[in-house]
Amino acid sequence: MSTRQEKAAENELFAAILSLESIAELRAFFEDLCTPAELEAITDRWSVVPALLEGTPYREISHQTGVSVTTIGRVARCLTHGAGGYQIALKRQKQ
Repeated sequence: MSTRQEKAAENELFAAILSLESIAELRAFFEDLCTPAELEAITDRWSVVPALLEGTPYREISHQTGVSVTTIGRVARCLTHGAGGYQIALKRQKQ
């Protein structure tokens, strides 16, 4: 797939996600889209964001959540050098 085709496919995926109207619909979609391991990896990443923003040490987060220190480090890197998506989602959840 060319870069242009990949971008179009991504946009279609994101539009499909935005069209869903409830947690139940999102859960069904992601259960169909992802393997259980992929969904667990996504959930793990999201679950450590609040602790990272509170400044909790990686090893403590890992001990509390079971998420690897490597994954926690990747999430931390995205929080500081990523596209800002985590921050947008957190802000909207608080509204």
